[in-house]
Amino acid sequence: MKPSASIVIPAYNESERIVTPLRTILDFVEASETAYEVIVVDDGSSDDTADVARRIFGEHPSVVTNVIRYEKNRGKGFAVNTGLQAANADIAVFTDADLSTPITEIDKLVAPITEGKYDVTFGSRALDRSLIGTHQSWLRENGGRVINFMIRTMSGLNFADTQCGFKAFNMVKFRPLLDVMAIDRFGFDIEFLYVANYHGLSLAEIPVRWNDVAGSKVSPFRDTRRMMGELAQIRRNAKKGMYDLAAK
Repeated sequence: MKPSASIVIPAYNESERIVTPLRTILDFVEASETAYEVIVVDDGSSDDTADVARRIFGEHPSVVTNVIRYEKNRGKGFAVNTGLQAANADIAVFTDADLSTPITEIDKLVAPITEGKYDVTFGSRALDRSLIGTHQSWLRENGGRVINFMIRTMSGLNFADTQCGFKAFNMVKFRPLLDVMAIDRFGFDIEFLYVANYHGLSLAEIPVRWNDVAGSKVSPFRDTRRMMGELAQIRRNAKKGMYDLAAK
């Protein structure tokens, strides 16, 4: 039976952290009336992330699952793109492996797509900060505001939070766009939204519950500099017509 929605989980060296979140997702899926598919994409981990995922999946044989692994680390964007390409459902959601947004929030994103209201929905930490349980440090929270200002200015996307790792897609409309995506790392979220908006898909930013989870691989200084470069790349790609290829 074709799943109603696919859950894509990008993972890089997550063998020590992924066990509990993955069991939480699988327990949720088993209890749900929605037929979910769960996909873990191992982004070239140097640890046994893929083996751990397969072992946990083996504990839940009733759930449709898939583990995709490639040897070279390509970046979170590449991993999400790979997982979305492999999704069998007409709606796909990607979530961070640490479940900083609880999987129980998934219907907030899936329902508007199922109902035909939107094509792309994405979680936001900024629209309703009362939903944040554990906050980031002062430096990270304020750094995030600076990054969001740069994103709005350079991309033209008027959203409060493009970087929350919880997004859903109407794959009938979004799948053709995956082939033109060029950002493999930190700025892939922006490119996804930029290209979707560029092609006339309807987007909705939706407030979700969120908790900061220790162990983030994001560096405020390194990744702010990288973000600037990737935003500039997105602008260059659009100017060159690279994102038009999906319409052909």
